[in-house]
Amino acid sequence: MSNYEISLQQAIDMITRYKANRPANFPLSEKFDVEAINKLISPENCKYLRIYYGMKDDMEVHAILVAANADDEDLLPSDETDNVIVEDSLRCPPVCPPPSPLNGE
Repeated sequence: MSNYEISLQQAIDMITRYKANRPANFPLSEKFDVEAINKLISPENCKYLRIYYGMKDDMEVHAILVAANADDEDLLPSDETDNVIVEDSLRCPPVCPPPSPLNGE
């Protein structure tokens, strides 16, 4: 199975195409806290990080991150103290990163 890596140029090309065609309620990027990601992927049986897309009441699209196991099953919380689901990111716009080749600045 592939390691899913792409080149910087492939990433630039894909992001440029996305920016030219994205609906207004889709973010340009989202930034997640590394501690939240580490907690999300910390279960021993975590094999994958899955991204779902959801929509808040204001109709903005948000990435929702969940861990998944080797059988491709989501690792969902059985209660509020169990596995984590991550969503509260910093969206761009309004909180955008400094200029880089990926954001076209």
